[in-house]
Amino acid sequence: MCIRDSLLVVGAGPAGLGAAVYGASEGLDTLVIEGTGLGGQAGGSRRIENYLGFPAGVSGSELTSRAVTQARKFNARLATPYRAVSLEPGNGRHTVRLEDDHEIAARAVVIATGAQYRRLPVDDLDQYEGVSVFYAAGPPEAQLCGAERVAVVGGGNSAGQAAVWLARGGALVTLLHRRADLRETMSEYLVRDLEDNQVPVRDRSEIAELHGTDGQLDAVTLKDGERLRFSFLFLFLGALPCTDWLDDVVKRDEDGFVVTGGAIGADNLLQTTVPGVFAVGDVRSGSTKRCATAVGEGAWAVQLVHAHLGARS
Repeated sequence: MCIRDSLLVVGAGPAGLGAAVYGASEGLDTLVIEGTGLGGQAGGSRRIENYLGFPAGVSGSELTSRAVTQARKFNARLATPYRAVSLEPGNGRHTVRLEDDHEIAARAVVIATGAQYRRLPVDDLDQYEGVSVFYAAGPPEAQLCGAERVAVVGGGNSAGQAAVWLARGGALVTLLHRRADLRETMSEYLVRDLEDNQVPVRDRSEIAELHGTDGQLDAVTLKDGERLRFSFLFLFLGALPCTDWLDDVVKRDEDGFVVTGGAIGADNLLQTTVPGVFAVGDVRSGSTKRCATAVGEGAWAVQLVHAHLGARS
């Protein structure tokens, strides 16, 4: 099977759906393919608290299902499950090959395949995600935590930076990590910052169980049986971008995220090393890992697609 389209969006999370809505509404023949379920990782979030226009929060499934309906309203086509296995750049058209010998040729491609955050291997984690368990720590999360007891889980610099940030915002932060010495994985300056901000660090501490009701965390039990009271949990265990299918066709950083913008000498933030191929959302190196930002990048990519197609017409 071979399909030809003006715009192919690979991935149907918030970034891909944003590109679909704006692409189709602005006249582009738009096809979206998704390897699993429409909505991506965000679709499984129990509640998203900091998305514009939903002050009481909105479930990930509701938000993304509305986006799917909106994309279809403008005649975008969404196909699942179709997993991309390779990208072959061409002169004027790029070909994305799928499983089962399908292929799609498009004049422009938006890569929105996202990233999979490493999750704790504990029961019912999904019940807390987006409510009291988070994978990023920014101003909305800091405000939500207030003076509550918070655990940051991880031993890398991102975990240290989050712990310091939340502590400075007034939260009672404890850093949990599984190694014997935090300095094995964290920069010395951050270790000092943790000390200066009086953030307790617990070595050899791994969470075995979560306790709470209706998604609100009350406590955790460690693998050694100790129970600790926390109202919020921030997980910084790393993320794996869904980019193996790209191989070396577009430049990726050492962690596999797609490199775009100034880092490759491009004129705009979303351009990859292949003209007419753009990367948006969590899959992009240096992205902010926020749902609203992903949607915005998806919308912005459509403007860049129009400019690309106009330059080649």
